[in-house]
Amino acid sequence: MSSENNDEPSPSPTKKTNNNNNTNNSDSESDVNNEHLIGNVQRVAIVPPNYEGKPKKGHLIFDASFECGNLGRIDYVNDYEYDLFIRPDTCCPRFRCWFLFTVENVKADQRVIFHIVNFSKAKSLYRDGMTPLVKSTSRKRWQRLPTRNVFYYRSPDHRKNYVMSFTFCFDREDDVYQFAYSFPYTYTKLQNYLESIDQRQFDYFQRRPLVYSVQKRRLDLLTVANPALLVKGRRKKVVIVTARVHPGETPSSYVCQGFIEFIISDHPIAQLLRDNIVFYIVPMLNPDGVFLGNQRCSLLGFDLNRVWHDPSIWAHPEIYGIKTHIMKLNEDMDFELDFFIDIHAHSTMMNGFMYGNVYEDANRFEKHSFFPRLLSRNAEDFSITSTTFNRDALKFGTGRRTLGGCLQDSTHCYTLEVSFFSYQTSTTSQAVPYTEELFKLLNLVDFFFLLKPFIFHLYLIV
Repeated sequence: MSSENNDEPSPSPTKKTNNNNNTNNSDSESDVNNEHLIGNVQRVAIVPPNYEGKPKKGHLIFDASFECGNLGRIDYVNDYEYDLFIRPDTCCPRFRCWFLFTVENVKADQRVIFHIVNFSKAKSLYRDGMTPLVKSTSRKRWQRLPTRNVFYYRSPDHRKNYVMSFTFCFDREDDVYQFAYSFPYTYTKLQNYLESIDQRQFDYFQRRPLVYSVQKRRLDLLTVANPALLVKGRRKKVVIVTARVHPGETPSSYVCQGFIEFIISDHPIAQLLRDNIVFYIVPMLNPDGVFLGNQRCSLLGFDLNRVWHDPSIWAHPEIYGIKTHIMKLNEDMDFELDFFIDIHAHSTMMNGFMYGNVYEDANRFEKHSFFPRLLSRNAEDFSITSTTFNRDALKFGTGRRTLGGCLQDSTHCYTLEVSFFSYQTSTTSQAVPYTEELFKLLNLVDFFFLLKPFIFHLYLIV
């Protein structure tokens, strides 16, 4: 099965299992309440109990041993049903949400029911009509399953945990089918995309590794600005955009890519912005977690969006590197930091929205709320009613909270959230499901299409 993301495994031997408590390569047990460190399944054929011999056509072969893959265990229920277990984040069994796996060796018109039985969250957009995605060798683009085929419920058969069940009919015997929680966006896909920009040799685009992750993957720092603006001694405004600190939140990568595509384009407003603002962009803050198929954590099991207050150079090099860079800019008289925006995806809410900070100074707070209000006027999928400003203790250690407390008063720090599923507008009652392309067009790009006077007011005068 071909993939632009290079996220398919190389051919490997098929392992057969015929018990009702299948384990994977690591031989580690896994259950709903106490998920141990286990690896992804690797081309395992699920056959009926007591079956002997080579797997036959229709004995499904599951695989998740590739970049961003996640499936930890499969239990055979009957010839038509399978219980699937998400592999928990490495070194942190709490988080189980993202899944991405392939199925092959099917029969034409074979019908199955897959039960994903160990989600770590009770609330989910599956309650509101979201469905898993599928593509196959002959079905090149991701498609959402029909809502009539997907069920989200509390299951008495699985310790009253929430289960997402979906039915599927395999239509082509020779296809390899791929199922995902949301649109995958791999580390390799990002590297290929950035290399394609490098090849265009823009004089206003620079790319360099800021640091390397624990597993020695690049943490790319992009600089987008007119070269004349970068002259030492010239005062310049700065906007910092980061994304994908939580690896399972793949929509954030599409939003960030859409922003990059706009800001390097020849659109007059993009040119105006590059002439007056230095943009620093880190499109993937957690490359190891992304590569491994984790939901929230890094390789070592850390939520990197809870360590901004005291990042470790060995345990959280990605946050240590970007925070060090930001603090140097903050202390440099050549730079004036205007915005820090950290892009995320939300698994229980619709639309795009923001989290901002609360300040005692009324004037500072009024300026801080200006950006979300502009977005709500200009972007139909942005919800000002879902936008909140808080000092929630649970958000301690986030980039927004930490930087909002240690940067200059004129710097506005936000978390930008986008729904995994859809948005609703004030004029329509029906939800509009997001696609890869719609994610790229979200929020930040819409904002920059404001009239020039607003841009000059916001960036050049305030």
